[in-house]
Amino acid sequence: MDFVLSAAIAFAMSAAFWPVAKALDIRNGSRFGELFQMGWAADHMEFDGELLKLKLDGFSGAGFTSKNRYIYGKATAEMKLIGGDSAGTVTAFYMSSEGEKRNEFDFEFLGNTTGNPYLVQTNVYVEGMGNREQRIDLWYDPTADFHSYSILWNQRQVVFLVDETPIRVFENKEEKGIAFPGSQAMGVYSSLWNADDWATQGGRVKTNWSHAPFVVTYRGLRIDGCQVTVESAVEDDVKRCTGSESGKEGKYWWKSPEMEELNVHQSHQLLWVRAKHLVYDYCFDAVRFPPRRQSVVADSRWRSKKCFGS
Repeated sequence: MDFVLSAAIAFAMSAAFWPVAKALDIRNGSRFGELFQMGWAADHMEFDGELLKLKLDGFSGAGFTSKNRYIYGKATAEMKLIGGDSAGTVTAFYMSSEGEKRNEFDFEFLGNTTGNPYLVQTNVYVEGMGNREQRIDLWYDPTADFHSYSILWNQRQVVFLVDETPIRVFENKEEKGIAFPGSQAMGVYSSLWNADDWATQGGRVKTNWSHAPFVVTYRGLRIDGCQVTVESAVEDDVKRCTGSESGKEGKYWWKSPEMEELNVHQSHQLLWVRAKHLVYDYCFDAVRFPPRRQSVVADSRWRSKKCFGS
């Protein structure tokens, strides 16, 4: 049986250059509970049927996870980040498999002092290897309104998107010996926690607990993915999800040919983000990755020189 999940909590669709499957509008806690579960600190989560809030105070943060796992698809969270002084806090939205050799795609929103911009850090783990951090600032205030943050994953690329604008692409370069996240089933997660040992100005600015509780609010959660039937995907699931077929009536739209690379408009958007908003790229960090380790990595097409590490 083909499983394709589309779920939303009062989710408002925005114009996109890629097709988006119709969402179920979820306005009650029972449907949210069918699709997601608390990962930790249920007493720091609040859901009123329309908005979901995670809270961080001096005792705990909070997190939740999807009940199911997926191989390929697109996950989206529509969030409004912590307002005011959010220094030391990290809000994460990510996909991850399990185990030491896990694959993982991270959005991490690094809080800052009042008046200073959030930084958005992305990272990609393949077979347990990460250290692929990139950071950008945003062209809007993410605390003033809701914005969408998405991860698209298929057999050719992993794309990080902000309001459907690509900010990073990790391409499949297995033919060059570079590992690409393939058949490990992944869950969808989000969490809020204190990370003042590193999150803001390298840990120099600590969390001001007099401003607690810190609250991040979700208006939409969506997963369009090839669902596996058990946590560790069986052979039939892997074949169904990773095969070239798009499923009945194109259900697996993320596997269609037009999803294999950015279109011209998206390519221009990505180049603009990198030119105007890129703050840090591991590719250019010669301290962490000395020149002797230079190699072309999977998202190097969007750079002007070779990357460090792989």
